Amino acid sequence: MRTIVNISLPKEMADEIKREVKREGFASTSEFVRSLLREYKRAQLAKELHAEVRRFERASAKGPDALEKAGFKVLKSLKDLR
Repeated sequence: MRTIVNISLPKEMADEIKREVKREGFASTSEFVRSLLREYKRAQLAKELHAEVRRFERASAKGPDALEKAGFKVLKSLKDLR
């Protein structure tokens, strides 16, 4: 199901969107905006993943106990996967 969302933009922005829709070959301005939202969500996910990797690296530098304290599961054997 689709929901209609109306937004108000300055003329310059609306014109820029129209140019990009044409230049990039989008079927409509709606498809262009959906593409922007998908890209925004990918970027947010990448930021979250990067932050989690940094958190893991900081904890792992302190050793296995620090990893567990930080909420990471340390596998000691394949049975720990259960």
